[in-house]
Amino acid sequence: MRSSFYLVLVLLTAGLRTALAQALPSPKEHFGFNIGDDYQLATYTQTEAYVKKLAAGSDRTKLVDIGLTEEGRHQFMLIVSSPENLKKLDRYKEISTKMARAEGISDEQARALANEGKAVVWIDGGLHATEVVGTHQLIETIWQLVSRKDPETLRILDNCIILLTHANPDGQELVTNWYMRDPKPEKRSLENLPRLYEKYAGHDNNRDFFMLNLKETQNIGRQLFIEWLPQIMYNHHQRGPAGSVLAGPPYRDPFNYVFDPLMVTGIDALGAAMINRLNTENKPGYTRLGGSVFSTWYNGGLRTTTHFHNMIGLLTEIIGGPTPEDVPLVPSRLIPNGNTPLPVRPQKWHFKQSIDYSVSLNYAVLDYATRHRDELLFNIYRMGKNSIERGNQDTWSLSPKKIDAINAAFQADPKKPATTSANQYGLMPRGGGMPMKYYDTIMTNQTLRDPRGFIIPANQPDFSTAVKFVNALIRTGIQIQQATADFTVAGKKYPAGSYVVKADQSFRPHLLDMFEPQDHPNDFQYPGGPPVRPYDAAGWTPAYLMNVKFDRILDSFDGPFKKLPYGELQSPEGHVAGGGSAGYLLSAKTNNSFIAVNDLLASGIDVYRLPNGTGGKPTVEAGTFFVPASAKAKSIIDKSAKELSLDVTGVSKKPTASMIKVSPMRIALWDTYGGSMPSGWIRWMMEQYHFPMKVIYPQDIDAGDLRKKFDVIVFVTRAIPALRGGENDPFSGFEREPKEENTPAEYRPWLGKITATKSIPQLKAFLEAGGNIVTIGSSTNLAYHLGLPVKNALTEMTTSGQERPLPGEKYYIPGSVLQVTVDSTQQATYGLSTLTDVYFDASPVFKLAPEAIAKGTVTPLAWFATNKPLRSGWAWGQAYLQDGVAAFMAPVGAGKLYAFGPEITFRAQSHGTFKLLFNQLYGSGKSGSQSSDVVSEH
Repeated sequence: MRSSFYLVLVLLTAGLRTALAQALPSPKEHFGFNIGDDYQLATYTQTEAYVKKLAAGSDRTKLVDIGLTEEGRHQFMLIVSSPENLKKLDRYKEISTKMARAEGISDEQARALANEGKAVVWIDGGLHATEVVGTHQLIETIWQLVSRKDPETLRILDNCIILLTHANPDGQELVTNWYMRDPKPEKRSLENLPRLYEKYAGHDNNRDFFMLNLKETQNIGRQLFIEWLPQIMYNHHQRGPAGSVLAGPPYRDPFNYVFDPLMVTGIDALGAAMINRLNTENKPGYTRLGGSVFSTWYNGGLRTTTHFHNMIGLLTEIIGGPTPEDVPLVPSRLIPNGNTPLPVRPQKWHFKQSIDYSVSLNYAVLDYATRHRDELLFNIYRMGKNSIERGNQDTWSLSPKKIDAINAAFQADPKKPATTSANQYGLMPRGGGMPMKYYDTIMTNQTLRDPRGFIIPANQPDFSTAVKFVNALIRTGIQIQQATADFTVAGKKYPAGSYVVKADQSFRPHLLDMFEPQDHPNDFQYPGGPPVRPYDAAGWTPAYLMNVKFDRILDSFDGPFKKLPYGELQSPEGHVAGGGSAGYLLSAKTNNSFIAVNDLLASGIDVYRLPNGTGGKPTVEAGTFFVPASAKAKSIIDKSAKELSLDVTGVSKKPTASMIKVSPMRIALWDTYGGSMPSGWIRWMMEQYHFPMKVIYPQDIDAGDLRKKFDVIVFVTRAIPALRGGENDPFSGFEREPKEENTPAEYRPWLGKITATKSIPQLKAFLEAGGNIVTIGSSTNLAYHLGLPVKNALTEMTTSGQERPLPGEKYYIPGSVLQVTVDSTQQATYGLSTLTDVYFDASPVFKLAPEAIAKGTVTPLAWFATNKPLRSGWAWGQAYLQDGVAAFMAPVGAGKLYAFGPEITFRAQSHGTFKLLFNQLYGSGKSGSQSSDVVSEH
């Protein structure tokens, strides 16, 4: 009886599952078209509804809402595996995270866990929303995995936990609606999208993964670096190099030197599985290695940040879209070689082909994960264990600078062996090379060791920004400790509340990359030839760009430290010192002071700045904010101190030094049709720091009367064209202007460009009438349009007497961190250190006419005082920068032009130079007391 009952129950359960599987709607049944049909795209609204249907009807799925997007949509992650695995999902997640962190387990225990666990594989789509293959392959892959019953799929489900994640819901909704708006399919186009497909960052959402500023990237980062820690992550993109179908792993050199070699060879292994699958299925056109521009040097991308976490991060860039296109004829791509063993022939290419390729690639990755499940789990443990061991012992990382130092030591030795006769004297090994003593001078030098950890003191000038840096580390899974009491390390005393980041942890590559400089090699096409451009930045060190004060500790150390739970964000409370019966002082060195000031101004409370600081006690720096005491001011100050980690000084007597009243300004921020990413990042920053502003477009500028509407206008890089335009403008023709008649009426006011004939005269009139303009990067071109006495400092004379920009063979600086000297006494530079790190990306550098400074027509704000300003990255020919001006201020009529060559707001990451923008966003009222005496007490 009992056996019969269970048999009936099993049959009923099996029948129910079969019925559910049969009830699952296919993409055609849900969307009305097959995924990959020409001229058809799905919206996110439709996609989300479809995924919910599949999740409700399939026992292979678990739907997870990972958070809201910047536009308020729900971002999903669909977990797919066998029903049996889903019942034990928490256990498999525990194994995955335990193996990745590699803490407190032995090799024997790790092998047992590897045998028990399941491979965790991340597959995403849609990060760059105009790359529509990504979103649609995700839909098709989900359908295939929940509906197929073939042996391979069932084997994958039994051995893998698959995290299928939508990377940009807002972007899919925007792009699909834009493409599908034309009722005639053949007229549909992805071109001329009116705004950024991520609210603030657009394409730069894939440059936010070590900072995690954006809601979407925070949602993704939590799943990758805190919740799951997958062994493989696969990031789908477009577009492949012309003449190929896709670019994939393995990637070209250089890879970042902090990587564990197992991660690099792991990419090789997955790449082999992927290209083999396509070759087996006769799908040609896969290129790799030197066949594409993609490398693994940069941190900050969705795929690349995982590399620094010992995950095998995969990227493919494929062609295709809903509108059929041609694979062009590129003869050099037609000869088989190591980069492209199976070339594709020129042909008409359809969307469905790209979807099919992508699904095949996903299955190749999943099949590899299935066959190497235990190996993947053990290897991520081994990489983590390697990092922990390296962080607990003396190590010397190799880098180009150290290799140069070894060569220099050899060349400087007057007793070095002659290269031709050294072997006969036994001084050099057979086959060439140098004696080991030259290696030992660098690679056993105790002062050149890798750090055992870092200490971030709680008593630094801008601790609240240091906390933002710490939170960036925490969001990316770094273990942070905090001091519960004062302590001393290496003879230096640190206060309680300081943060400690030890190097003996599994994600050591990432924490080193966040603190230490990047040393990009000198990479040229051939000796003496042009440089090979890095795929993205060459150097970025966030600790430098955020102006975080930290100490690099070379020896093992300990103290009264508590480990913070993984993922626990920090928000230490600030405090108000002193009674504040007369008022409060807020430091100009602290970025969060500007939030408090803006909140005070918005509430109608008077705020002043001390242009010369104070000379008495307490001594404060130039630009300090003073807020007169009142009940309303106290309420806001107390709230700001608590929530913004601000240390505020209360004073019992009003400062008698000169004071200037701060007034809010009417701020305009330039943008353009299609959206400017640098402008979008500043928009995000201004919202974070509570600066009210209005976005304006070229037509607004051309309409004139700007002074009646605004007090200051901000132009990000690429807003102001070069003086002569045409072939002399490096960005000329990069962006095509859509025709007005083809643009929906709501977006037509955004059309237009800044022009010399219409726009520049209006900007000049705005300045002369007392308005201020802030220009960043290439928009400092405005100085040339206005005829200011400045010129390009990075030029040379040809043999024919013509002036030209320095060629790349002599001077080349891609995105890197450089150090400038700052005149910190100027209002424009309040709060900055005399030596400040800036983000420099082939940025403008100026030479000022000698009489310009003498007559006060141009005031230098920052310049390169040395011939070696490089701090992180790659700077070929950096000596050319010496004495060049990086930033200046010039009066124009009653107004002022501020020109900042470096990218002072770069991707909302360069916190250390945010003040160069913020200082220009306040007006000045009437001066207060002119006495230089200070009576200021706690």
